[in-house]
Amino acid sequence: QVQLVESGGGLVQAGGSLRLSCAASGSIFSINAMGWYRQAPGKQRELIAVDTSGGSTIYASCVKGRFSISRDSVKNTVYLQMNSLKPEDTGVYYCNAEGAHTFRGLGDYWGQGTQVTVSS
Repeated sequence: QVQLVESGGGLVQAGGSLRLSCAASGSIFSINAMGWYRQAPGKQRELIAVDTSGGSTIYASCVKGRFSISRDSVKNTVYLQMNSLKPEDTGVYYCNAEGAHTFRGLGDYWGQGTQVTVSS
C-alpha cells in the first residue's frame, strides 16, 4: 500500500507564493509519474502539473510560467512551487502517484488533499 501525504497549503494573498510537498511512503520500488491536481469549488478535478519518470513535465496552460513541479525520486517526493498566485488558483490540491510499483503490483494513488486559498 502507498500513502501520499501532502503539506504546504494555506491562505495567501494574490501575487504571493506557496510550495506544496507530497511524500509517498510504503514498499515502493518505483513510481512512473507524480503530479498535482486541483479541484476548485463546484468544478471537476483538473491536472495542474505532472513529472514523469522520463524527466518530462506537463503543465496546465493556466499555470504555465507561474508554477514549477520538481521531484526527488530517491525520496519519492514531489513539490509544486506556486508563484504569482491568483484567486482562481484557489482549491484543494491533490497529489497523485501514477504507476506506483509495489509488492502488490502497479497502482495509482491519491493524497488526501491540501487546501490552497488565494485572497484578492
